[in-house]
Amino acid sequence: MHPRRIDPMKYPKARRDPLVERLHGMAVPDPYRWLEDVDSEETVAWTEAQNALARSVIDEIPFRGQIRSRLDSLSEVEAVGVPKEAGDRLFFTLRAPDARQASLVWQGSGDAEPHTLVDPEELSDDGTISVTEFAPSPCGKYIAYTKAEAGSDWQILRVIDVGTGEHLDDRLEWLKFPGVSWLPDSSGFFYAASEPPPPGDELKASVTQRSLRLHHIGEEQSADELILKYPGQPQWLVYGEVTADGRYLIVSIFKGTYQENRVALIDLGSSERTVVDLMPNFDATYRFVGSEGDVLFFHTTREAPFGRIVAVNSASPAPENWRVVIPESDATIDQAVCVAGRLVVASLRDAVADLSVYSKQGKRLHQVGLPGAGTIEVLRGRERGQVAYFSYGDFVRPNLVYRLDVETGEPEAFRGDALPYDPDDYTTETHWVETEAGVRVPVFLTRKAGVEAGRKTPTCLYGYGGFNIPMSPHFKIDHLSWLDLGGQLAVACIRGGGEFGEDWHQAGAKTNRPNVFSDFIAVAEWLVETKRTSTPKLAIYGRSNGGLLVGACMTQRPELFGACLPTVGVLDMLRFHLFTVGSFWVSDYGSPDDKPEFEVLHSYSPVHNVVDGTAYPPTLVSTADHDDRVFPAHSHKFAAALQAAQASDAPILLRVDFRAGHGLGKPKGKLLDEVADRWAFAFAALDSEPRF
Repeated sequence: MHPRRIDPMKYPKARRDPLVERLHGMAVPDPYRWLEDVDSEETVAWTEAQNALARSVIDEIPFRGQIRSRLDSLSEVEAVGVPKEAGDRLFFTLRAPDARQASLVWQGSGDAEPHTLVDPEELSDDGTISVTEFAPSPCGKYIAYTKAEAGSDWQILRVIDVGTGEHLDDRLEWLKFPGVSWLPDSSGFFYAASEPPPPGDELKASVTQRSLRLHHIGEEQSADELILKYPGQPQWLVYGEVTADGRYLIVSIFKGTYQENRVALIDLGSSERTVVDLMPNFDATYRFVGSEGDVLFFHTTREAPFGRIVAVNSASPAPENWRVVIPESDATIDQAVCVAGRLVVASLRDAVADLSVYSKQGKRLHQVGLPGAGTIEVLRGRERGQVAYFSYGDFVRPNLVYRLDVETGEPEAFRGDALPYDPDDYTTETHWVETEAGVRVPVFLTRKAGVEAGRKTPTCLYGYGGFNIPMSPHFKIDHLSWLDLGGQLAVACIRGGGEFGEDWHQAGAKTNRPNVFSDFIAVAEWLVETKRTSTPKLAIYGRSNGGLLVGACMTQRPELFGACLPTVGVLDMLRFHLFTVGSFWVSDYGSPDDKPEFEVLHSYSPVHNVVDGTAYPPTLVSTADHDDRVFPAHSHKFAAALQAAQASDAPILLRVDFRAGHGLGKPKGKLLDEVADRWAFAFAALDSEPRF
């Protein structure tokens, strides 16, 4: 079977039901709703047949095996997580070059090598159990960590006595990203709790009620103290963070993925534990940075879309009493930590990372030299410590952890590891594409030495455009491998992301969401019009919200692309809010229950905008059976609709990863298999030969 052609009769038959719903006065067909019952015999048989078809096509591509081997070589590097300090120990994750998962380790000041606390290789035969979060107690005696299985967002929390390496009896279940924060005496910790989902619907059910609870070491989870709960608000997420002096608990309340949050304060020295509203409204971003007695430092977007740092007195928290420490500038503040009486601030300027150290009076003391024009993925520091730690990466440099002396502003590599290739063999250009609306969108264009931009150059256009997440130059093994194979990579910083502050984000949210797709299409058109590639050589790729981006653009402009790669995408925009954490996303998408927002959602929903008799480009739709973030039925329904509508013999394939989820904790081998399949399909669809 030729990878660029497929007989429509080869597609597994998908039953089309005559189901039509009337929504806001509009008749909306939903013939493939039965695929939402992902565990039914019929759906399981259909997905297995779809996956078998995808395998039969991809496995016949002659260079797929070579791509997979090259991925092994490129990924032979140590992966180090950003450390957390506690007592006289550092705690971090570490994955050896040949390991499937990262281990949880600790290292003392005089230790040459780290000590292993949790090795996921010992937890499962197939490598599908991963360490997802960890939080050491202030003195470093204990560490709480969570683990997830088969890519699910549901996690189990355990506690280890670091000195002995033994697990305590404490076991907390049915958690999703609990955000542990310890009491000053290490006797217990605050965490975000979830109610268990209905039995049998663990990977499908909508969000459950969240609450903030206190767990005391040695007690059962059922005895955990309820600190704060908002009945009837299952979309509200409540997290607690203990100040460095142990005086206050800073409580942050979020409505799903809305950037705007509330903040409350609890005096831990008071037996009454009264909850005091500090920032009582969902009107801006408020991120706690550090404290100095009664003075609390926050990163906020209130009256500052690009962000600023303010000092708030807990006794008089009204905005008119705030002291501006670091005013808003043309750089978007991304992260900030307080270390040794200084503020370390990571920002984005024109979508590229900047790192600076300030005094608490707002004087910039140091601009930290970074290895290149890239991204600071994680910034951490202990308020009463002396150093900060951060990870830096770009399109061709894997994230490397640096130790920053906040007094001198000098960074040094925490752990180094030689790369199996030379990153200087690659060059990145920055271009600005002006859309029809007059908006200037930055685009990063990267190639390997010897690869020239031209009409025959296989090119992958990647984007996201949502949830205030910036697409600054960051490392992904799939990006690097595409470049290594001779492809050209274009990354578009479209509206909806976090590159240029909250206004840029909102310009791509809710009823403004169509701007995201028009920006991406404008970049694709620019690549073709400037002859940096051509339609037959242009693939578009995105994950999650980026999968929606690909699905919407390919249904709007199918003639513009040579291949489409929607991966774990949100593709049914009329029912996304009914499954797992989908209701959180109304912050960016709007609600199908609101008529004006429904009309916009329906106008671009990929599942609802597939048109019978259309020639769609070669498409590889990818999902996973345990994806409990973006329900796999999104991909199932989209693939079924595309296959039924396809007017050409260009393949529409559905790849289903088993014992995997949205991407969380995917073992290295599974990750590389997915990348190899994607690039083999893309090169074949673009009628191009990869370079080895």
